[in-house]
Amino acid sequence: MVKHFSLKQRKKDATVVTKESVVYLRIQKDVYELNLPNTYEIVFPHPDNLLSFKLIICSGEDFFQGGKFVFSFVEQGYPHESPKVKCEAMVCHPNIELEGNVCLNILREDWKPVLTINSVIYGLQYLFLEPNPEDPPNKEAAGQQSVQQSMWGSYISSS
Repeated sequence: MVKHFSLKQRKKDATVVTKESVVYLRIQKDVYELNLPNTYEIVFPHPDNLLSFKLIICSGEDFFQGGKFVFSFVEQGYPHESPKVKCEAMVCHPNIELEGNVCLNILREDWKPVLTINSVIYGLQYLFLEPNPEDPPNKEAAGQQSVQQSMWGSYISSS
């Protein structure tokens, strides 16, 4: 009886390792296929952990020109769940909350496992090129003047 139980346990442990391997293969493939603009950089603080990394965006030709924004990615449940993306920089952006949460449809209700890290990066790029002020989580940042003032170093109050 003990041998039978240990065999079942080994099968169960092997299944867990296989699932992790599939996730790592997928993230390796996504990272390998990244097509980043020259103003974007991806950094792995822990090279042995591909499931947690940072994306650095140096904004060029938009309202956020001259800004450097760091986004942390955590891939828990990836690819079946969207990555958890958070902006580490304080930015006055209509689609980025003051706490750093990013409001991007593919990170929430429109996520599908066929989407890749590249899809998320293009979504972030689009948010900087075309912010969506129609239904912003950060209503203070919905105006162009607030964005420009924050990029010039002015404080934007929340009242």
